[in-house]
Amino acid sequence: MTPLTPPVSDDADCVALTRSLRRRGTVVLSVFALVWAFAGASGLTSPGAGLAVEIVAVPVTAAAIVLAYRKGAAPSPRLVDLPANWARSVGIVNVAELVAVLAVIAASRASGHPGVIPPALALVVGLHFVPLARLYDQGQYRGTAAALCLVAVAGFALAAAGVPDGSVRAVVGCAAALTLWTSAYHVAVRG
Repeated sequence: MTPLTPPVSDDADCVALTRSLRRRGTVVLSVFALVWAFAGASGLTSPGAGLAVEIVAVPVTAAAIVLAYRKGAAPSPRLVDLPANWARSVGIVNVAELVAVLAVIAASRASGHPGVIPPALALVVGLHFVPLARLYDQGQYRGTAAALCLVAVAGFALAAAGVPDGSVRAVVGCAAALTLWTSAYHVAVRG
């Protein structure tokens, strides 16, 4: 395996944008992982286990963010190659995700199936990473998308099997958190 070499570029703005986007990505991924961890913890039947998950989740999130902003970090091994109008497109993807999240919550509650909200949200979040992989030029987001969609499928299968809503929430929440933390650490350390 050859060592990663820093990018060679005369364009300081591109280097700064690459670093900024990767730092922001780490923060967003980590914070949403924390939210998923707390959601998962709320589904655990043992209050002690739920508290343990929450206690561990906070420093795991903080450590990812510290890694992203550490001084002396090597530059990303490659610079981002963003498509035209990438920021506008990211905004559209995020608004579509928000609308889908609200629709999932409303439809699940209205149909009397609130237990499918966690896997449905994991699916929405996973699918939103598909265009983000291209828009941010972060190929690893395709893996994040696939993993979150698998988490969603597992959650739907558990719900269909009659597993209690809290247990479905615990499995989906904790698995989604691990997926997002993995992606956050990868972006923070590898770029």
